[in-house]
Amino acid sequence: MSELLKERSQMDPAFEWDLSTLFRNDEAWKNAFEQLDESIQEAGKYQGTLKDAESIKAYLSWEEGTDRKLMNVFEYANLRHSEDTRDAKAQSMYARAYGKAVQLQAATAFAIPEILSLSEETLEQIIADPLLKDHEHLLKDLLRKKAHTLSADEESLLAQFGEALAAPSEAATNLMDADLLFDSVKDSEGKIHEVTGSSYIPLQMSNDRTLRKNAFDSYYRSYRQHITTFSSTYSGTVKAAVTEAKVRHYGSSREMSMSEDNIPVSVYDSLIESVHANMDKMYRYVRLRKRLLKLDELHYYDLYAPLVSGDDRKYTYEQAQQMVLDAVAPLGNEYVERVRQAYKDHWMDVYPSKGKTGGAFSSGTYDSNPFILLNFSGSLDSVSTIAHEMGHSQHTWLTNHNQPSWYSGYTMFVAEVASTVNENLLIEQLLQKEDDPKRRLQLLNQYLEGFKGTVYRQTMFAEFEKEAHAMAERGESLDSTSLSSLYLNLIKLYFGEDLVIDDAVQYEWARIPHFYRPFYVYVYATGYSTAAALSEGILKEGEPAAKRYLEFLSMGSSRYPLDELKHAGVDLTTPEPINRALAKFERVLMDAEQTADKLGL
Repeated sequence: MSELLKERSQMDPAFEWDLSTLFRNDEAWKNAFEQLDESIQEAGKYQGTLKDAESIKAYLSWEEGTDRKLMNVFEYANLRHSEDTRDAKAQSMYARAYGKAVQLQAATAFAIPEILSLSEETLEQIIADPLLKDHEHLLKDLLRKKAHTLSADEESLLAQFGEALAAPSEAATNLMDADLLFDSVKDSEGKIHEVTGSSYIPLQMSNDRTLRKNAFDSYYRSYRQHITTFSSTYSGTVKAAVTEAKVRHYGSSREMSMSEDNIPVSVYDSLIESVHANMDKMYRYVRLRKRLLKLDELHYYDLYAPLVSGDDRKYTYEQAQQMVLDAVAPLGNEYVERVRQAYKDHWMDVYPSKGKTGGAFSSGTYDSNPFILLNFSGSLDSVSTIAHEMGHSQHTWLTNHNQPSWYSGYTMFVAEVASTVNENLLIEQLLQKEDDPKRRLQLLNQYLEGFKGTVYRQTMFAEFEKEAHAMAERGESLDSTSLSSLYLNLIKLYFGEDLVIDDAVQYEWARIPHFYRPFYVYVYATGYSTAAALSEGILKEGEPAAKRYLEFLSMGSSRYPLDELKHAGVDLTTPEPINRALAKFERVLMDAEQTADKLGL
């Protein structure tokens, strides 16, 4: 049998993150948690006073301090919960911290409506006061949202429902990460492999087709058994968003979501239109995959398989660390040294273990260093994941060290740029060094997979969300049949006739946790397209392009995201960045096709 996952207690601490920059231990966290009530209760003394620059400044100073205390408490609980989602103590810590966040949201719900109840003339005078110069963009953004802000009582009531409205997402997450079980499977030699949320994609990347198919069948068999529950949880999330949009006088839940970052819905629509216009390139890639794998039929469980037989190279974690350091060298010595410090200071939790949250993420607070959760398997994809999450963490570090806390939380619209630039720099650096045609084709496969998974696939997800929310807004049912049918039709559209559509594919939507954060996934596609342009510019232009890029990473949320990207050199109000990214995809695809010809494949 293959080696089974270890319990958290059996893991080597040398490869676990160090949470002491948040709290020394659980007892210190408990003490900080218990002190939050006193801070939150102070909110009441500001209610009814927010009428001039001095009072608003005082409130904002209190809010900043309380927010920072709460975020430290919440983040520690979140990270502890991520270590082992089965752990009852960690579950309790997370639930209590989440409840406290809802409590603070409810306690401060009066503030924005109270400020916005002032006349526009008074607000403009307050915003212009030098006392609030550091908050100017924040206050102007509040003024922009005035038409969609409810009364103080209504905002308070809505805030108190926050925890209840998040219940569908919590239920789905717990079902995916803790309760959903998968049958172990055999490979072509009869060896047993454990199937989990974190092992599924690595199994799908195996050269062993029998293993891929068996893992695929096992994985989606479990999702199918719970598809009615997943339909209910997702429907609850969609209905909550649709209802809030109506209450706040938005035209749709999509408009409400995108308005938060001042992004017009035309950017979303333009992305889908551009990808539809370039679907022929994806179909070419599917045909190339079928050709190189020498298959009569290409199935969904073949989409992650290496294009060249024998691509089983594995990297140690130490090798992966150095590969990332080499890749980010074009960003300058200071950036490289910060990455090196992240390794030294244990920002990362490296290996999978039982109950650990699957996938990867970067997180942290204004007062701590960033933290990275990994499930490192030694594959090139795992190396790329380190580069990706380190991009997020360096973005966080730069904003925290260049902006006040209220501007440190950069928006999701720009978040995926930093991560994908690092991924692109990694693959370009590896391609530059590689002369062997077979190995080069393997790397081109990795590059193509990035485009497939991030531009095409995430746009497909975005189209699923767009239509699912529109269905709810039209009063249509979001049951397992309608959602699975919608998803199946999109699979057919995005992958073309050369892919055999297995029945189980229609249930894949249920395993996408990002759907529980409405209209989030599209930023992966816009972010990747932006990153394709920026990484090429950095490699071609050098230091001036790197300087503009690092300035962009340092802006946090001090400007609107479209304006920040324009500073870096990309204008997403036009289709040009998406079209440039897909033109890059075609060039990489052509390189792969020509390399395959040289190899006689």
